[in-house]
Amino acid sequence: MEFKIIKSPSSGTIEILTKRLGQKEVEHIDNIDAIGLVQGRMIDMICAADIAEKSNKVLVSDVRGSCPQNMIMIAIFGDTASVESAVSEIKCKVEKGKIIC
Repeated sequence: MEFKIIKSPSSGTIEILTKRLGQKEVEHIDNIDAIGLVQGRMIDMICAADIAEKSNKVLVSDVRGSCPQNMIMIAIFGDTASVESAVSEIKCKVEKGKIIC
């Protein structure tokens, strides 16, 4: 898995993501401080989304790409501390080999 955190995302970054999100998710990302991006296999991304939402008050959405059968990405939206904590929790479980939801 690959992990990135964008603090204080620019309007251009938000625009790129909104084009790849569903309408429901776009309505909820107006006032965000940070975006966590996690990319990997679909099975791992579903578990990672579950871990993130259970660990913090964040919004998680899939980011649609052109080749979802091989690699997918999730975006974790929220305040900076919550996004950092959610990404850390995912990394911790991956490192321990316990990517169990």
